[in-house]
Amino acid sequence: MTELVRARSPELWLSVPVTTRPRRRYEIDGVHYRFVDPVEFGRLLDDGQLLEWSEIGVHRYGTPREPVRIRLSAGQPVLLPIDLRGARQVRAAMPEARLVFLAPTRLDARAAGREFDATVVNDVLGRAADELVSLLGSSFLTPT
Repeated sequence: MTELVRARSPELWLSVPVTTRPRRRYEIDGVHYRFVDPVEFGRLLDDGQLLEWSEIGVHRYGTPREPVRIRLSAGQPVLLPIDLRGARQVRAAMPEARLVFLAPTRLDARAAGREFDATVVNDVLGRAADELVSLLGSSFLTPT
């Protein structure tokens, strides 16, 4: 979905998460992820440099705060492919953020959608990507 949305909306900036997991052979540090050791991740977290973060198994993942702030200040739309916990952290840190819930089904859309500014049901990939891109071009992004 991320690649499809970016292809349809090239001005969209996709964050590069930081992670403690090992790099896979095809991944490029600084492109797919920024790979750090657990000590460095802890420092980033303690210094408030992560907008959101999560722990999956023994590895940690997070979104660096400053690159997001810079893009948003410049008026560039930002895509953070994060989970529900991460979205809640973003909402707490940036109440003005516009959050879109990508729901796998309509049932899921009703369940978690109340915490978001918009919900896109990801039942048909192309239609869902078009709907998300249309939100980017609308007044939806302008905080009230």
